[in-house]
Order: sequence, then structure tokens, then C-alpha cells
Amino acid sequence: MIMKKYSFQIILMAALIVLLASSCRKRSEDRFTIEYEKYIMPNGLQVILHPDHSDPMLSFAIMYHVGSGRERPGKTGFAHLFEHLLFTGSENVPPGEFDMILEAAGGSNNGFTSRDATTYFEEFPKNALEKVLWLESDRMGFFINSITKRSLAIQQNVVQNEKRQVVDNRPYGFTSYVINKNLYPDGHPYSWDVIGEMDDLKNATLDDVKTFYENYYGPNNATLVLSGDFESETARTLIDKYFGEINPRGEVAPGTANVPSLNKTVKLYHEDNFANVPEINLVWPVPQAYQKDSYALDYLARILASGKKAPLYKVLVKEKQLTSTFSAYNNSEELAGEFTITIRANEGKSLKEVEDAVSEAFNRFEKEGITDRDVERIKATLEKRFYENLSSILNKSINLGFYNTFLNDPGYIEKDIENIKAVTREDIIKVYNDYIKEKNHIVTSFVPKGKTDLVAENSVPAGVTEEDITEATQVEIADIDDEEIVKTSSSIDRTREPSSGPEPEVKTPNVWKTTLKNGIKVFGITNSELPLITMSLTIDGGVLQDDVSLPGVASMVAAVMPQGTRNKTPEELEEETELLGSAINLNAGREELYFNISTLSRNFDKTITLLKEMILEPRWDSTEFVLAKTRTRNRIIQAEAEPSRVANLAFNKLIYGADHIFGYNSMGTRESIEKMTLDELMKWYEKNISPSAARIQIAGNITLEQAIEALKPLEAGWVPKEVIFKNYPAPPAPEKSRIYFLDIPGSQQSVIYIGYPAISRDNPDYVRTEFINYRLGGAFTSILNQILREQKGFTYGARSIFQGLKSVAPFIATASVRSDATLESVSIFKNEMEKYRNGIPDEEVRFIRNAMIRSNALRFETNQALVEMLSTLSKYGLSDDYIRKEEEIIRNITPEEHKAIVQKYIVPDRMYYLVTGDASTQMKPLESIGFGRPFLLKN
Repeated sequence: MIMKKYSFQIILMAALIVLLASSCRKRSEDRFTIEYEKYIMPNGLQVILHPDHSDPMLSFAIMYHVGSGRERPGKTGFAHLFEHLLFTGSENVPPGEFDMILEAAGGSNNGFTSRDATTYFEEFPKNALEKVLWLESDRMGFFINSITKRSLAIQQNVVQNEKRQVVDNRPYGFTSYVINKNLYPDGHPYSWDVIGEMDDLKNATLDDVKTFYENYYGPNNATLVLSGDFESETARTLIDKYFGEINPRGEVAPGTANVPSLNKTVKLYHEDNFANVPEINLVWPVPQAYQKDSYALDYLARILASGKKAPLYKVLVKEKQLTSTFSAYNNSEELAGEFTITIRANEGKSLKEVEDAVSEAFNRFEKEGITDRDVERIKATLEKRFYENLSSILNKSINLGFYNTFLNDPGYIEKDIENIKAVTREDIIKVYNDYIKEKNHIVTSFVPKGKTDLVAENSVPAGVTEEDITEATQVEIADIDDEEIVKTSSSIDRTREPSSGPEPEVKTPNVWKTTLKNGIKVFGITNSELPLITMSLTIDGGVLQDDVSLPGVASMVAAVMPQGTRNKTPEELEEETELLGSAINLNAGREELYFNISTLSRNFDKTITLLKEMILEPRWDSTEFVLAKTRTRNRIIQAEAEPSRVANLAFNKLIYGADHIFGYNSMGTRESIEKMTLDELMKWYEKNISPSAARIQIAGNITLEQAIEALKPLEAGWVPKEVIFKNYPAPPAPEKSRIYFLDIPGSQQSVIYIGYPAISRDNPDYVRTEFINYRLGGAFTSILNQILREQKGFTYGARSIFQGLKSVAPFIATASVRSDATLESVSIFKNEMEKYRNGIPDEEVRFIRNAMIRSNALRFETNQALVEMLSTLSKYGLSDDYIRKEEEIIRNITPEEHKAIVQKYIVPDRMYYLVTGDASTQMKPLESIGFGRPFLLKN
């Protein structure tokens, strides 16, 4: 046996693939490459090692070649359910310990399931490598005996609540269900949703779990990827120690392309409980991923729908004003692909009009064709996005895993970018003619209840069956006892958690600073890993500068100001930006207006020149203003039908009241949008846009000297002026708690918000409030999430947070729970907050301390993370080493101080309790909470 194993290893070592290059760069001939080693273990586990010593952290990903496409009718949703089960523990790691161990080490973890693969991943400080390998190997090889009827029942309920949250209880949630069922023939692996059917989830058994595990969760069906700061020899030794003894299991056949063929166009409609405006989807079957045509279809989607030159934009938005929200995308997967156009119509517009307009846009596309310049601007954008997708070691791990799983070639990462750049104008026209033009497709119409007159012509009912909230599907768990776990034998002692290595030295990045001649303060960090730069230009004020008599002006300024300049039409400005591979987006936050810029570093100078034009010479285009008003109004209308959005807006109104701008939707109201004029926007701009209120945060492939030179255009002509900031008084906390209810008839979940106006980010206690919140509701292992999700199965997730603003911001505890669990869930929130006030033991304080401090090793990896760090530093006037100072505060918090801070800031009898759900079934029982009769708010 030993000889056989040794001989097999020798053969495989001879076939070892090693690409010697920098960790992520371009070759001398300007071809992108990435360093990795690949080898196959005797049990079939494929291992990919990607060293990257830029930060003292690691990423581990393991990808099993099984997704919902391996299921069968009657057993749908099982791959995703199994993903949940693998987070519940294993034979040597009791329930809940997996996450506790990782968090205490400073790490984080998650997973995802697709049609074709299930992936589990961790990010963690480098000294926790052996710990992570122990954890992951235990659930690969020593898992199945740990699953009990109780643990299965809990996760069945959790996944059912996830389905309610992301599908059943939101507008257009059943769209993919209808498309999959009708685009693919019965029995096709893609003919059902990844999340599955409610009845199938409820009826899953322990035998199903064991069969699935034996068939698909062997090392011979997995790819392990380790990226980051490690030595290959050490990693190989540890991987062999923990994974080498795991036996291979079921043989899994490779996926085979199975692109469906439609013999006619099929049109279906559904009356949607949560839709306020109609939405249409047009879906064509197309080839699977990594085919030449799939790359061209990506381009075609952008040609048809992205930007102001796109025919769909010109016809549907600008000329006919049928929509303000639309997209086109190509989704190619292992077995087949889907080319989808989604259009959400303006209020009162029919989907027949929209469908006719799509045909008109196609005709225009055929007549006008594509220019080489169109191809080049899309190519530049896709190149930048490709590099951005490799900006973290986690993304590199997952991408290497995908290429190996589906193509048996992690090196395809290098070919992928070349294939993206190789697409031609002729390729795009070919795929349009081959797969879209006059080809059969699926058309779905989702319309508000009672509005079937708005559906596309000749549509028939889609046959969607919705859950009755009075008979919610669930698996009873109260009477199920935990069974004894029989442990599988191992050649090593798996009952002992490996110790961590020496704590890695985490160096905070070197911050460089300068001030431009007009007073703009610049904060930067050099990060030369990729040819990218991320920048944020922040202008203090934002929504806070709006008036309660006309909310939404700041957001409208952000929508209209970037649409063209004095010398460039909106279309010309957009094209020039895209040709650079750049993106310049303007957003209105609560306390600032901010430009977010991302670009290839070689084009940074030109991008800043365009940014200067946008700031100093906005066009204030009247047509764009009308379109922005329509788009914003539509978003407001649709938000009125989404329980989660309705709840959030109502909670803010309770917290801040009618006299504070934060009590309003930052987009505005139907009335304010109607009243708003272009003159209002220009007045807001004149009052608030000044370099005296501006800061720049920049990270990427750039030095201080290069930044000073590149930013010179922002000095010229932008003259500082005084900005008068509004000062809204801090809202008071309620004198006593009360329950408020917002009615969403038929809602299958209740959205719970609990909180009060608590603290500002610049308060010296703020770091301490983050500390106390971590254990209460700030992490997956938190008390609230563990009870409501992992013990009760009432929700997909529960959390709490102290929001961070210069203004006093709220403490919030929230969850979306199964409708019939509303009363018990609100009681749990209240009772657990009361218990938390009694204090926690010293070991839990140590756990929080370790989790928060050690996780800092993960904070400085990407350009975006660095810009966010700089934004916090610059906004609150913190020192360059503020993270180290916060660590010192955290390190010295005692159980006594923890208790004192909790008693000061977690006061459950002085909070607003808001429940948004079905009042007819859930409101009256809440009287028993003890806060009196719930008050019914007006919608």
C-alpha cells in the first residue's frame, strides 16, 4: 500500500506544472501571466499553489465539481442545501466551532453554489494555515457522521428562509424559475433554480445527504487552491498530512455541453405581488462558456445595451421613454449559456410596447452596424475588469479553481484575457446573426397584480405556485434529539486543533500626503501589484446639504452632473472614458458627494483631465435631467413594493423624524422629484462644490510624484470658496420602547428593525461600540445570528451594527424572518439584548479581541480597501497609524469595561421596534412583548 502510494506520487511529480513568473504581471512580450504550481495527489485531489508575498495573509479555496446541475427532479436545491450543511461542523469540529476558530484566528469564510460547482473559501493571516487545512480536510473526509436529523432540519429551514428572502418576497423574484423551466427541456440540468423547490427542500432526508456526499464530495472531484504568503514546500507537507489519507469516492463524469434548442418563441406572464411596474425578459439559448462565440456574445451585450450609443438606450430610453432601467448580458456556464435582455418599464407602459421597441432597436443595430472604435472601447473596459477581478488573492484562488475545474487548466487564466482582447467586429456580427436575429427565445412578463393588460402580446400564464403564508413550509425541529456522532478513524489526531504559528507582522501601508494649490488634501498609498489605480474624490456635504422641503437634490446632482461637459456631449464623454478603460462614477452619500474613479494606470492622466471637465464644466443637459427624473421616480415607485426597502425607509423616519433630512429617502420622494428643476441642481452645485470641501484618496500603481503631476488639472481653474454646511440637531432616543408595524399584505417574511440614535464615528467610544457589537450581532458567530439562524432556522441571517457617520447615527439590529416566527423573533432580539447587559466572561472578551485585531492582516490588500482606509483617515482627521491606536484600545478592554459600554449603548427598553410584514396575521400577537399595542404606520 505504501509502495503503491509512493510510486504514484513519483509519476505525478514528473508531470508537475510549474510556471515561473512574477505573482501577477505581464511577460516581456506583453502577455499577462500568473505564477502557480499544479499537482495531483494519489487520491485524485488537484492542488494549485499560487505564492504571493505582498501581504502576510492567505486565501484557501476548495471547489467541488458539483452544483444544482447534478441534481434530479424531486431532489432540487440539494447542492446548495449541502453547502449549508458543510458549515455546521464535522466529526472533530463541533457545531459552531468552525467559524469561531476561524474568527479567533482573524479569518473569514464563506461559500457559494452554482449550477456547476460548489466552492468554499477562507481568508486568514498566514500563521493559521495548518488550522485551516485541518478544518477543511475534516469536512471533506470526516463529515458525514456529524450530520444529524436536527442539524439537517435547521439548515432546511434556513435555506427555505433564504428562498423567501431572495425569491418569494421580492419583486420579480420568480423570474429565473420561469425562465429555467421553459428555456430548458424537462430533466435538463439547468431546468430548475439553484435554490430549489420548497417541497424538495422540506423532504430532503439523511439518506439523501449521505448519498450526495458519497457521490460528489470526494477529493477526486475537487480542486484545492492556496494563494498568498507561504512557502511551497511547507504547504505541500501540510496538505499531504491533512488531505492525503482521505479516500476517493464516487466517479463524477465531466460535464458535457447541452445547449437547448427552442422550436418556437415561448411567452409567459406572472402577476407579481411585489411589483409596482412591469418587467420583461427576453432570453436566447447560446453556447457554453469559454467558446469563441461566448466571448463575442459578451461584446454584443454591451454593444446593444451599455451606454448612450447603444441602440436599446436610444430607442427605449431616449426616444420612446419606455424605460429607465434595462440591461443585456451573456451568462455562459459549463453546459450552456443564456443571452438575456431585461427591461423594467416605466409606470403605465405596456410590455407589448417595450417588445416592439426592442425589435426596432435590433433593426437599427443591423442598419448602423458596429465601428472598430466601439470594439476598442469595450475591449478596454473588459481588460480593466479582468485585472480588477484578480486584485485579491481570494479572487485569484477562485479564478484558478474555475479554470481548473471546467477546463483542467489553471493556466487558462492567461488565455482568457487574450481571448477577450481577440474579439473582432466580424465576430460580434456573426453571433448576433447566429443566435439572436429572428431566433426563437423565451419572453417573460412580470406585471403588478391585476395588470395583465400590460403583458407582452400572446403571453400565457407562467404557472407560478406561491407559498401560503398561513401554512409556511418548515421542518419541525423541537422534538428532534441530537444523535451520538461516530468518528471515522484517522492516522493523525484530528480531535486536537493545531496551534497557530507566530503572529505575522502586519505593517500598515505607508501613506503619502500632499495638498494641491487650491487646498485639496491628497492621501495616497502605492500598490504596484496590478496596472490599476483606484481614486475617490470626496466633497463634504452630500445629502446633508439637502432641505427637507425638497429631498433628493444631491442625488439628482450626482445623476446629472457627469452627463456631458461644455465641450462634450454625454455620448462623447462616455465614449472617451470607455476608450481609456476607465470608469468615473458620481454618488451622493449621506455626508459627502464622491467621485469614484478606476482606471488602467497608463491612462490615469487622461482620466483626470476628463474628471476636471466634469467638475468644472458640467453640461447640465436638459434631456439627461428629464431622463434622470424618470429613472429616479421609477426607483422610488419600485422601492415602495420591496419589504426590505420599505422597512429601511420607515425605520429612518422613526430615528430621525420629519425635520431631519436623513428621515427621507436620499433619492427624494415622488413629489420632490416632480417639483425639482434643473435650476435647483445648478444652485446646489454653486453652493456646495468647492475644493475647500474636497479630499482625494488614491491607491494603486502610482507614486506621490506621479500623483502630483497627474492631478495638476484639478488645481487649474477650480477656485476655492466658502461652503456653509447645514447643522441638523442630533435626534433624541425614545423615552420608552414601542412597536411600530408597517403592513405588507401577504408578505411571506417579516422584516424586523430595532434601534435608536446612538453615536457618531468621531466619538471616542465608537471603537468600543464596535467591540461590544461583534459578539452581539456583528459576526456570523454572533449571539443573534446563532440563535435566530443556526438554532431556530427562522432567518437567512440576523445582525446588528453601530453605523458610522460624523452625525449621530443609529444602532440597528435586524433580520428578515419567516412570517409565523415574527413574535418569537422579536422576543429573542429583546431578551438577548437584555441578557447581554449582564456581561460576558473573560474568554469571550478575548475571543472578540483576537478576532478584531488579527483580522487587520486582511485589511490592506486591494486598492479599494486602501482607498476606504484613507477615506476614514481623512474624513475624521485620524492619524496615519489610527488602526494601531484602535488596536491598543481593543487590546485593553476588560470584561468590566465591556459590560459598562453595553449598559451605556444597548438599552432595549429605549429603542424603536419596527416590524414590516403581514399585519392581519402578525401584528396583534406582538402585544405580548410588553410594549403596549403596536402602532400601525401608514404606507
